[in-house]
Amino acid sequence: MEAVRAQYETKINAISDLLEDLPDTDEPVWLLGEQYFVKTEKSELLSDIRSRLWFTYRKKFCPIEWRWEKENCHPEEYHRILHCFLDRKDCCYSIHQMAQMGVGEGKSVGEWYGPNTVAQVLKKLALFDEWNSLAVYVSMDNTVVIEDIKTLCKLQPMKGQLKPSSSGQVEPQVMGSMHGQLNPQAQGIPGSHPGWKPLLLIIPLRMGINHINPVYIEALKECFKMPQSLGVLGGKPNLAYYFIGFIGDELIYLDPHTTQAAVDPDFDGTVDDQSYHCQRRPQRMKILNLDPSVAVGFFFKTEADFDRWCTFVQQEILKKRCLRMFELVEKHPPHWPPFIPPAKPEVQTTGAELVESMDKLFESEEEFEILNV
Repeated sequence: MEAVRAQYETKINAISDLLEDLPDTDEPVWLLGEQYFVKTEKSELLSDIRSRLWFTYRKKFCPIEWRWEKENCHPEEYHRILHCFLDRKDCCYSIHQMAQMGVGEGKSVGEWYGPNTVAQVLKKLALFDEWNSLAVYVSMDNTVVIEDIKTLCKLQPMKGQLKPSSSGQVEPQVMGSMHGQLNPQAQGIPGSHPGWKPLLLIIPLRMGINHINPVYIEALKECFKMPQSLGVLGGKPNLAYYFIGFIGDELIYLDPHTTQAAVDPDFDGTVDDQSYHCQRRPQRMKILNLDPSVAVGFFFKTEADFDRWCTFVQQEILKKRCLRMFELVEKHPPHWPPFIPPAKPEVQTTGAELVESMDKLFESEEEFEILNV
């Protein structure tokens, strides 16, 4: 009891000190909508302050979230993500697959990809990534359609098989329509929530003709402030950067233009990840030096997360800007073609069987052929 009393008296003294710091004035004190006068209502003011919940810094608690640290042990899911991006043709998001998938976007292997092309390639590759069932939406004409996104993220395709057709192409065979069949039994997908597939939203933008228009700068900064932000793809002509934030009038970015040795997984499936984390000081560039062609990315784990983002965008970007960076609309525009959620496209092989499961991608490189859409 003595310890409790001493702690209580300490808090009272601290609050009293606070009141003594207030000026001896006839001006009112406003406290969360309540008005007080220090000279005549000191006890009431003290009581109000004492009744409030006071959340402060704490210590010696369990970690809230995982964050990469050099030479520490990391979760199995982390290593599996790295597997997807290894520089091997049997990895879903390898440079090999990105280059070959770009052919379907009219880009020859080795040709420069703009932000929009990268977005379209990722959208296609995600259809073959059955491990995380990520929904990818790439906006058209600077417009994000809420109705289309909710249709996409609430669609649960039935599991099926890939079988070669008589023409030698591989076609998706599913137990129901990929364009409308909901599968309420779809469960066990990492990171998914009932009735909603995790969403990667990519918004390709053109913020000027030859140079970025300064009127877009504040809206671009607001994008980095959102908790759902995945940053921005862009850069300068023939120099692609990944922008992760800003300070003042400068963007902070990661520069991929460093050649490093390819990495193979160890016998236990782990990946030596030291080269996958930049150890250098953050690099910066003036926002006005940014090429006007960019792609802004966001991630939404739940539908509520997406709804919060929509509200923020409407309040902070659309209503406060004379020239909007992009549009956010509720319904599918009637003059657009009907929205059809993407299905796994036909792929061509060169004789080898296409791997049906992501689990098999890690077994043998010889069993897999580069996808060609």
